[in-house]
Amino acid sequence: MKKIFSTRLHPSGLHFSLLILRVGTGAFMLTHGYPKLQRLLSGEFQFADPFGLGPGISLGLAVFAEFFCSILLILGLGTRLATIPLIVTMSVAAFIAHGADPFARKEMALLYLLSYVVLLFSGPGKISVDQLLGKR
Repeated sequence: MKKIFSTRLHPSGLHFSLLILRVGTGAFMLTHGYPKLQRLLSGEFQFADPFGLGPGISLGLAVFAEFFCSILLILGLGTRLATIPLIVTMSVAAFIAHGADPFARKEMALLYLLSYVVLLFSGPGKISVDQLLGKR
């Protein structure tokens, strides 16, 4: 019973938790990035343009973050760098694209944002390509 309320971090549990967070968040974000990738490849550039870069560039940046950076996150390759575009994208989604919307509309973007900030500070954990490359 004491273990249930223990605040000690077990290293293997921590690394496994980071793996679950990375793979889960990355895989869930792919479900948002893949349709955008399909739209980009088909030449359909209708997309929000919050910074005046043009809808095509804005869509390309969203695809880069939501699709390609999510794959890097799942692999644990360049994890901290991969979270930066994801943090920017989710910040734009939560605070600009859905800034005037009720909390329920921006909640998902904020949950993703929270996960990416945790991964930025924690790193990928030992079960990652980053760890394998770091051993060399």
